[in-house]
Amino acid sequence: MRELELMGTLGCHLCEVAEGVVISALEACAYDVYHVDIAEDNVLLDKYATRIPVLVDVESGKELGWPFDHQQLRQFLNDLVAEV
Repeated sequence: MRELELMGTLGCHLCEVAEGVVISALEACAYDVYHVDIAEDNVLLDKYATRIPVLVDVESGKELGWPFDHQQLRQFLNDLVAEV
């Protein structure tokens, strides 16, 4: 199963919108999505503070930055699968 991390933080409206896009577009049986609160890690805060929400593929490290829609998310996932 492929693991994805949704970088964000508590109270981030755009992060909530991105979560909705991810949930509605992903096949639950093919992906595990973990929410990562960047406020709990200074390295992540430095890297993502001005860019959240960002969806990160754990295996490759590839990122899909906001804004993204269902189609862009599916293309991102298709590109990840094609690389394997």
